[in-house]
Amino acid sequence: MKRKTNVKVVTAGIFIATFMSAIEGTIVTTAMPTIVGSLHGIEIMNWVFSIYLLTNAMITPIYGKLADKIGRKPIFIVGILLFVLGSALCGMSNEMLTLIIARAIQGIGAGAIMPVSLTIIADLYDLEKRAKVLGLTSAAWGIASVFGPLAGGLIVDTVGWHWIFFINVPIGLGLIGLLQYFFVEEKKSHQAKKMDILGSLFLMLTLLSLLLGFQLLGDEGLSLSVGALFIASVLSLVFFIQTEKRAVDPVINLKLFSNQTFASVNIVAALISGFLMGLDVYIPMWMQGVLGKPAGVGGLVLAPMSIVWMYGSFLSGRLLRKYSVKWILIVGLAIILLGGGTLLALPQQSPFWLFFIITGALGVGYGLSITTTTVEAQASVPKEEIGVATSFNTLSRTIGQTVMVALFGIILNVANSRQLIKAGITDLDIMNRLINPHTAIQIELELRIKLHKILFDSLHWVYLAGLLLIIFALIFSFMVGKPARRVKLNEE
Repeated sequence: MKRKTNVKVVTAGIFIATFMSAIEGTIVTTAMPTIVGSLHGIEIMNWVFSIYLLTNAMITPIYGKLADKIGRKPIFIVGILLFVLGSALCGMSNEMLTLIIARAIQGIGAGAIMPVSLTIIADLYDLEKRAKVLGLTSAAWGIASVFGPLAGGLIVDTVGWHWIFFINVPIGLGLIGLLQYFFVEEKKSHQAKKMDILGSLFLMLTLLSLLLGFQLLGDEGLSLSVGALFIASVLSLVFFIQTEKRAVDPVINLKLFSNQTFASVNIVAALISGFLMGLDVYIPMWMQGVLGKPAGVGGLVLAPMSIVWMYGSFLSGRLLRKYSVKWILIVGLAIILLGGGTLLALPQQSPFWLFFIITGALGVGYGLSITTTTVEAQASVPKEEIGVATSFNTLSRTIGQTVMVALFGIILNVANSRQLIKAGITDLDIMNRLINPHTAIQIELELRIKLHKILFDSLHWVYLAGLLLIIFALIFSFMVGKPARRVKLNEE
């Protein structure tokens, strides 16, 4: 008797894999002061985070193509295996440069986990159930954001920082065994077409130069190196497009972008993911730098958004059966616009509890919007392109986050600098001390009150820019047409 995929076990494996990659960011952030103290590399510590994100984003579309060409199972297992290898090397690192190289390998592995897991979900579930499962994977990110700092602190204080990486090894190897046995995938028919190697290289070069350019722009502002990277990204993109037009089996089929629905939902995903960084980064800063709350409170305020996001995903699954994608997106984006507008309109001394309501409402909007864009990106393309479509949707969100975290940083820094100069404050570094609760109390009370107001005003410029993103997203949501087809997928 032919073995069949155990849908429940495989879904649990996907959830664990998603959680494992999601928690990596928050747990490393917590342990970084200890790691820097041990390996002595504070001047390059940012690369521990940057290289992981860069290699992750660069490889994502390649995995999507391979998942369609070779199969989901082998690519997913290879991604987990590389993630485990990178984790083991991170744990064994004895200097910062070695750790950065190991994190690059870890990021290459992580680049497969999110897009391929979403593609597997698309294979296993129909539209309504798929949205519910996507809600559970979204919950994995929310749980990781709360649990990660606690776990990181506990591991560092007990067995040492190396084990924040080593712990991934048994979990990852167990996942590989689970997928190998319980995930039964139909073998792909032999593909005579060769992989588009040249197109893949130009695509990776485009993404590397673009994302690295925006990261440096956020760190050091406009410079010769930033300009060179942006020029390189444009040239690489031109070469990539020309290569794809001639390729027998392109890594990304450019005809996908003539599908108005596919193009629109990915633009919406990029725009709202960009605004999400304004929430994840700057609401905690608001709590600490404006209201003077402890560091842990900033993350706590975001918890309702992560929890209610899951409900929004479940709701989108039910709505997709009855209403058009355009209508669901407009409702979700309207909720996000209302939440962002409320943040912009809040007075400086707003009650603390009000932020829980706002982030909860934003969670509903994001659950509806992100889940709908993911499901529609998959449903609007032929079945043989689902892997590519899913990975591009993931990539769109990553690009939106990377670009906007840099631009939001520039907006905040420019606004802070202008107001500090206007107030006659020459110590421009004082804002860094303000947002750290341990150093903020060292600032004279009268000056601290003045700085709270400056930061509050500067944050409003960030949220004004964020609202513009949502308005543009709403405009593009009206361009989402009725899907030409709905992929009817098997379910258990």
